[in-house]
Formats: sequence, structure tokens, C-alpha cells
Amino acid sequence: MLEIKHHLKSIKEALPKEVVLVAVSKTKPLAAIQEAYNAGQRVFGENKIQEMASKYDALPKDIEWHMIGHLQRNKVKYMAHFVNLIHGVDSFKTLKEIDKQAKKHDRVINCLLQARIATEDTKFGLTFADISSIISSEEITALKNICIVGLMGMATFTENQQQLKEEFSALKTFFDQLKTQHPKLNTLSMGMSGDYQLAIKNGSTMVRVGSAIFGARNYIT
Repeated sequence: MLEIKHHLKSIKEALPKEVVLVAVSKTKPLAAIQEAYNAGQRVFGENKIQEMASKYDALPKDIEWHMIGHLQRNKVKYMAHFVNLIHGVDSFKTLKEIDKQAKKHDRVINCLLQARIATEDTKFGLTFADISSIISSEEITALKNICIVGLMGMATFTENQQQLKEEFSALKTFFDQLKTQHPKLNTLSMGMSGDYQLAIKNGSTMVRVGSAIFGARNYIT
């Protein structure tokens, strides 16, 4: 467990102070998350709602939980009472469901719209045109229990640094353009364990780092 503390320390020391580190704790046991918490980490990301909800119940309540995986609308209700930020919103229908469930708990839930920047067919996300349309629509003003605070993007899984740079840079440029019309946008979530340093160089304000902190994933087959 000491490795977690050391990994966190080295990553945080290298991060610009304005960049938020989301420790991606999916598949990791409570003890590993507690170790990271004891080392000062407070922001954790999960990709499965029910796993996150069980961890929320068991761990300190000042943890800020982020939902970073693809969102199934029928499961939003399980996290609406505690989730701090939802990264992967890729439809207006999903925003409506988050708003509906947040209202039941008298909360406003912060959301990021997921932009599709990767070339892979498996990646979810909205086109830049879709994002502009949603965020500027009259319908969005009726949703009082959500707040769109920024964008999220997942780059192509590749070793090609030039391609990654172009994908991150394209999202940063679009984000800056969007901010001129919607100044409340303040979060650009892009970059994971393998590419977060490049993402930061290209404007990321929030990185999602898992294996570089906790080690390899413990997937159950």
C-alpha cells in the first residue's frame, strides 16, 4: 500500500496547481482507496454506479465522487444523492434524467458534456456541433438541477503522440470558443494514466489517473 502514497506524491508534485487529479479507483478495494485518502487524495472516479455507491456508503463522506464511465440512465437514481461530477454525459435525454433525479434530493449536479475526439468506433461522445446545440438550447434552461461546467474527451488509444496532441488540441480550441459564449464553463477533463501529461500541455484542467496510482486493474472475468 505504501506504493499508492508514493505514486500519488510524485504525480501531484508534477501537476500544475490548477489541474485537478481524479484518482480512478474502479475495481480497487476499499483499503486501496482509504490509503489514497490517508495520503490526502479526496477526488475519486468510478465507472460503475453501483460500485461507486457501495464505496460511498463505506468510505469517508468528504470524498468527492466522480462518475467517469458511460452512463446508463436507469441507474442515475443510485448516485443522485451524492455524486459530485458526472463526466460522460452524451445526450440531452441523459441530462433530463440527471435533472429529474437530482431534483428528488434537492441538489444541483455538475455535469461535463462528453465530446467525441477519438477515431475509434468504440468511444462514446457528442460532436462539437451537438454540444453547441445542446448548451445553447432553450430546453437546457428548464433543467434547474443540473449545471454544465465543462467538457470531457477521451483520446484514441494509440502511441502516436502527434495524433493525441491533435485530438487534445482540437477539444481545447473548441472549449475556448464555447467559453466565450458560456463563461461559466471552467473544466476540461482530458488525459488518463498513459497520456495525461500531454493532455495538460494541451490545456486539460482535470486528469483521470488510475493505474499510475493504484497499479494494474483487477478485472473480474
